[in-house]
Amino acid sequence: MLNDLKNNLQKLLAEALKSQFPNEGDVPTIELEVPSDKKHGDFSCNVAMKSAKVLRKAPIAIAEDLIECINEAISKSDLDCLIENVEVKALGFINFFVSSQAFHLILKEIFEKKGDYGKSDLGKGKKIQIEFVSANPTGPLSVAHARQAVVGDVLGNILKAIGFDVAKEYYVNDGGNQINILGKSIELRALEHLGETVEFPEECYQGEYIKDMAELFLKDNKVTFVDQVNQDALWAGKVRDFGVKYLLDVIRTELSDFGVNFDIWSYESKVATKELTTGIIEKLKEKGFVYEKDGALWFKSTDFGDDKDRVVKKSDGSFTYLAPDIVYHKNKFDRGFDGLINIWGPDHHGYIPRIKAAVQALGKDQSALDVLIVQLATIYRNGEVVSMSTRKGQYISLREVMDEVGVDAARFFFLMRHIKMHLEFDLELAKKQTAENPVYYIQYAHARVFSINEKANNLGIEVNSSDFSLLKEKEEFELIKKLGGFNDTLVFCYEQLDPYALISYLQELATLFHKLYDCHRVVDPENVELSAQRLALINAARIVLGDGLDLLGVSAPLKM
Repeated sequence: MLNDLKNNLQKLLAEALKSQFPNEGDVPTIELEVPSDKKHGDFSCNVAMKSAKVLRKAPIAIAEDLIECINEAISKSDLDCLIENVEVKALGFINFFVSSQAFHLILKEIFEKKGDYGKSDLGKGKKIQIEFVSANPTGPLSVAHARQAVVGDVLGNILKAIGFDVAKEYYVNDGGNQINILGKSIELRALEHLGETVEFPEECYQGEYIKDMAELFLKDNKVTFVDQVNQDALWAGKVRDFGVKYLLDVIRTELSDFGVNFDIWSYESKVATKELTTGIIEKLKEKGFVYEKDGALWFKSTDFGDDKDRVVKKSDGSFTYLAPDIVYHKNKFDRGFDGLINIWGPDHHGYIPRIKAAVQALGKDQSALDVLIVQLATIYRNGEVVSMSTRKGQYISLREVMDEVGVDAARFFFLMRHIKMHLEFDLELAKKQTAENPVYYIQYAHARVFSINEKANNLGIEVNSSDFSLLKEKEEFELIKKLGGFNDTLVFCYEQLDPYALISYLQELATLFHKLYDCHRVVDPENVELSAQRLALINAARIVLGDGLDLLGVSAPLKM
């Protein structure tokens, strides 16, 4: 509701400005900000200062002229009961004060819409595909994958809430050289288990999980002696396929336990077959986007802003990683998606220009693809960094984090910084059941409302969700105003393609709820009418807290 009010005020300001500017092209952009100090109103605008140079007038004089037009327009519109006052302050700021009735309408809307409060049709059903995690099936998921997983999952939830048709997708790279290395690693450990002395290359996967898989493979295939092993291509393929299937099952289970479930699982071996890849590269060649040099095929990515052209097919006839990726992105668009979001780790940053170039070569605008780089996370235990190395098998896995701190804390903590920022994950803090732990603090606010409701029920006091006229305290209005910003927060997350703002919003909302509870008696048998209205306020907060936690994939407990 506050967002609608803000938009209407911007329209009134725009109309008022037109009368001041003879040339419409000179009209400055109008921005309404929320002042940090309540004394400066609920919305503030500096457009008078931005107009001073062109109009050759003092900002205060411009602001006063604008206010005269605005007040007249407000008096003739539905905004009359929603705006209490408009004033000009030093330097020419125009401050708008929202009426108590407007705040009461926020509460009314929450109770009318309940679980749909904050949702919108902004996306208008536009089909968006979010591809994330997509880790090679060569080992258990690391904390880097965990952070990408929860970012993609929550971003998808938010986009759905504001009207987008979202598909969450995992792309299985089951055709690259890393898969061959996985197979070789298992094969060597299997021979070692059977008593053979083997030289284990540095490039092979070193983790204990490889030994476990090797033993399981031997058991499943009833192999107990070295002479039962046929070290040929057929045997190698069997070992490799076993490893991929086993690790994909592990990955699926870990992600599901983490609350991350994909709508689609795509496989490189099916999406980007040799025939399909050859055909699409040939079509790009016909369009002039692929050329031959030194026996290899090169993609003219420089035509689309890349710093150099890229090889798609090597002189030995094998394809580079880029070739199947081009095919996969064509496959995405062929499935009817209007927009694509790829979520990658920082090691893929240099890959963005070439994949953007590929999208344009396929006939799409580069804006049809957003690539988000999620920075790494450092895990701390007892104040010390936990080292990570996938190849050496010394990293802390997603499973270990979930087992140690729980799914709720794990999901929340992986979102506690902007995705562009490095994240420090404190395992000890995540386990605390105190106000120091932000996820506990928010969940406790939700559970506390149920405890207050129970107390009120025992006293025969019921929620009054139709009259809020007695809610006049500063802490009450601060909480209501924050509730009114729920949809704005979701839209901001979409605009930034970063769910962090929702984390920040819920922390602030919980803080304002606890502040209200500490400053005022919510349930007072001596003042039943006020208690009933305050019960409505805290239950409105409960609804929004619960919905916000649901978007995060974090539980909203009734008791703690």
